[in-house]
Amino acid sequence: MKTQPGQLPQLLKKGLASVYLISGDEPPLLVQECCDQIRAAAREAGYLDRLTFHADNQFDWNTVADECNALSLFAEKRRIEIHLPTGKLGGDGRRVLEQVLQSPPPEDVILLLISARLDAAETKRKWYKELQGHGVHVPLWPVEGDKFPGWLQQRATSKGLSLTRGALGILAERLEGNLLAASQELDRLTLLTNGKTIDEETVEQAVQDSVRFNGFELVTELLSGKAVHACRMIGGVLEQEGENPLGLLTVLVRDLHLIVELKTALPGGENPPAGFLKKRGVFQPKRSSAVQQAARRLSLAQLHQAINLCSLIDRAAKGFDDLSPPWHHLRDLSLILAGKRAS
Repeated sequence: MKTQPGQLPQLLKKGLASVYLISGDEPPLLVQECCDQIRAAAREAGYLDRLTFHADNQFDWNTVADECNALSLFAEKRRIEIHLPTGKLGGDGRRVLEQVLQSPPPEDVILLLISARLDAAETKRKWYKELQGHGVHVPLWPVEGDKFPGWLQQRATSKGLSLTRGALGILAERLEGNLLAASQELDRLTLLTNGKTIDEETVEQAVQDSVRFNGFELVTELLSGKAVHACRMIGGVLEQEGENPLGLLTVLVRDLHLIVELKTALPGGENPPAGFLKKRGVFQPKRSSAVQQAARRLSLAQLHQAINLCSLIDRAAKGFDDLSPPWHHLRDLSLILAGKRAS
């Protein structure tokens, strides 16, 4: 069956399915939270042992078949997690999952598939139809700019926070669609306000007392082509204080794709139509100006080069690249976005 992320907790309370599929490119926060809910329910039900596989092009899918069919000598309950980074299983993956799902895993095994967005062709495959019959699919979609204030209000309510309309507006403008930053900000407000209604003054004070590093400022500097200042921020704050760049990377990748869209729609460098950027979650004048400047200054080739480099930064920040730290790639990115040649 297919369900929405908000319905997942109630489904888990009714009992565990034999297989779960969480799919979506963005936002990573919601993917992580859905997976954590399933993991927590599985642990509570006694599934304490976990096996994790990453299904890249070299992955041997027979390993999954062997694990699903293996009988545990000590009747240990296991969670088998399979990460599908491209959302495509390939011939071997489809064959194995079809076999596994036709005869659902034994009761001591729960299968969790964590995938990039599935395309329409993949959802017509036999393995997916078998999963629909025996398990649960939770598809996740990006929260569009005009939907973000509503998502923020719902998130605040779930945390027991009461926001005035003005406070909600300030937060929505400041956070600009970054779900991870929004969740962290609401957690901080929960600690600061102790159940009181949050108004504009409270939010402004919280902003002034927030952490020294402002990821949005760095993104704006990068898009503005201010490589020298951006590199100072990268080396002086990100690297020295150990800040994780994944939060700002989410915003930067979204903005780069927006710039590609803007440049494609207006190849002559004209000003975008009224409301074009606001409908896509860009509210602050400074950021709007940086996006438009980047669209005029950078070529499509440079923009695609920058997006590809963001993938390397993401891998390095997650520990998949021991040779090149994320700070090195970020400095190269600042040069590319300034129209210069990276090292």
